[in-house]
Amino acid sequence: MDSVFRLSAQASGRLPGVAANQPVTDVHICGVRVSNCTMRDAVDLLLSRLSTQSRQSVYFVNAHGLYLAMRDPEYREIVNTADAVFADGTGARWAARRHGIRLRDNVNGTDLVPLLLSSKANLKVFLVGGLPERVWALEEGFRARFPNCHLAGVRDGYVGKVMPHDLIEAINAAQPDILLVGMGNPLQERWINENRHHLMVPCVVAVGGLFQYWTGDLNRAPRWMRRAGIEWLHIVIHQPRKLHRYFVLGPLFLLRTFLSRPIVS
Repeated sequence: MDSVFRLSAQASGRLPGVAANQPVTDVHICGVRVSNCTMRDAVDLLLSRLSTQSRQSVYFVNAHGLYLAMRDPEYREIVNTADAVFADGTGARWAARRHGIRLRDNVNGTDLVPLLLSSKANLKVFLVGGLPERVWALEEGFRARFPNCHLAGVRDGYVGKVMPHDLIEAINAAQPDILLVGMGNPLQERWINENRHHLMVPCVVAVGGLFQYWTGDLNRAPRWMRRAGIEWLHIVIHQPRKLHRYFVLGPLFLLRTFLSRPIVS
């Protein structure tokens, strides 16, 4: 990935009234190369690359993802093969400060992906992820939220260790502009990495549990909690299965971050 991107307002499709964009710079947090930018500039970056039809993979790393990258060099290498990696959440910001880095924004997928899909008309989008019995709800939720997009296809996330050829063929035949993969990390990043050279899609984005918001199975935290940086509390309350992640792995990640030397990938 280039170290600095400067995008013109004409090429990026910037919304009227938005301030002039800033360079998107690469920084290293816990050995992961992160694109440090605002939410708006992240959208501009992805739109600019879509216009060139160059293939790109996009990941998001929160505290859990960074902890996995610190523990697993193979996973860290996979994440660093992405064309853009954005830092998501309070834990990522704390880790960045440990490295002497100030992140410009909380560029999380829950906000970025809808903004991206709403920024350009007639985008063709293919969805892979979620439970088989919730595919219909995902399709309905997507169509209701993004009437300006064309839904090229929907498949559940239970496709085996490696995407079967019929799924790859179906995705390529649909010719989507964007493929959203919601299987949870590290599974989704591993699958994208294993199949990225067979997928003829300009933009492949790992979106984690985003689809659960679109199906209505989860509700987003109130805006005041997001602004206060405690959206994680809302997640734990509504998804108790993540207690271990936030109350065991989270503190271990912070402890390891502050006691260890910065990892350089």
